[in-house]
Amino acid sequence: MYMKRNICKVLEVSMLRKLSISAVAVSMFAAIASAEVNFDGGKNLNIKEEIANAGVSVPEPTQDKSGVLDWFFGKPPAAPKAGAEWTIMFFENAKNDLEPYLLKDLNEMEMIGSTDKINLVAQVGRIDGYDDSDGDWKGVRRYLITKDTDTATMGSKMLQDLGQSDMGDYKTLAEFAKWAKAAYPAKKYMLIISNHGAGWTKGLDGRPVNRGISYDEQSGNHINTPQLGLAMKEIGKLDVLGTDACLMQMAEVDYEIKDYVTYIVGSEETEPGDGYTYNDMLGPLAKKPSMGGAELAKLTVDAYSDHYAAQKTGATQSYVLSASVPRLLTLTNAFTAAMTASGDKALAKKARDGAVKFAMDENKDLYDFLRLVLAETKSEAVKTTGQTLMTFITGELVAHNRTSNSPGGYWSGPVDYSPAKGIAAYFPSGALGDGYADLQWAKASQWDEFVTWINQP
Repeated sequence: MYMKRNICKVLEVSMLRKLSISAVAVSMFAAIASAEVNFDGGKNLNIKEEIANAGVSVPEPTQDKSGVLDWFFGKPPAAPKAGAEWTIMFFENAKNDLEPYLLKDLNEMEMIGSTDKINLVAQVGRIDGYDDSDGDWKGVRRYLITKDTDTATMGSKMLQDLGQSDMGDYKTLAEFAKWAKAAYPAKKYMLIISNHGAGWTKGLDGRPVNRGISYDEQSGNHINTPQLGLAMKEIGKLDVLGTDACLMQMAEVDYEIKDYVTYIVGSEETEPGDGYTYNDMLGPLAKKPSMGGAELAKLTVDAYSDHYAAQKTGATQSYVLSASVPRLLTLTNAFTAAMTASGDKALAKKARDGAVKFAMDENKDLYDFLRLVLAETKSEAVKTTGQTLMTFITGELVAHNRTSNSPGGYWSGPVDYSPAKGIAAYFPSGALGDGYADLQWAKASQWDEFVTWINQP
């Protein structure tokens, strides 16, 4: 009975699509019917195992261009294989209070949708308690984002239901991106991680703060900075990484992932809950899919920045050239050595405390710190190494930087972000946070020693 029902279903789908079952499929069913295949396994039935055990030779489903065999074996619809310029992978972790915003993001993506030149693929996680729209489904799903005009409800077809997958596990991120690259090959790849981000910070008002990105409230896990590096290594080379999350454009984060991506887009400051405005970003890409990684990274920065500047909302966004990150370490080491040799600890503390800070007070703009030091130092070595580092940041490392000032509000006054030049660093006024020594930046640079020197009596 089981076999009969499946054959009938295949024939029904085939007729609806005005397709004929291929000779390969017919011969396969005939072979199965004559073999001793057990179809009484119920939910535990593994059709592939039963066929293999019966000694039936079955062609690979991907050889069936009609899609019937792929459907029979439960495979997702065939992806466009030829001519794609870009595959954009969206890791949308809505398993926390950002769920309403991330659902809105998906509908913004659908305003543009995939084309024959760009594949938009999303992995979306949801939990109970924050938003009941769009069917109020729970768990983790994968979608090929397709165009529609309904901005309230997703119309894209689900490709896979992954159940209760942990979106706070770096292996989940790596598995998604590897799957997307294999299923939707293209000339260039961009990965965007959407969720809360904390960059690297010890704490806030005495409360511990987990460091990293992609917080899954269901599992209680998140992807910390070293794990982000592990995920990127497993994924393989990407053209662009975008972190649609707070506080991620830091030396500590960029150094961890520098070998696995060409351009890194991120924010020094927190991002408004709405995050990226995806239709503004994807629209120009759809019109010009041939653009390279640098152009798409710049477009991402500008789409975000234009949106919040128009709203008069304080914001920062930049993109960094990964190939230049190793030299950031070299030049930073030269400056910290000169500053330490000068013995002017009081000036270093003054500059640290006066530099542009972000929502996490221990995150400081590196360029602004240098600017304040150079304004008062008497050391020629500090002046030389500091100016070299400042020129490097704005001329080579940070390829494009945008800021918009905050007019302030009930809880805080106006904030001028214009001195921020696109790269932050962890600069605590006390002991280094637990685990900081595990970062590749801390292992390779003298920054942690420099910070410790400044904080010593």
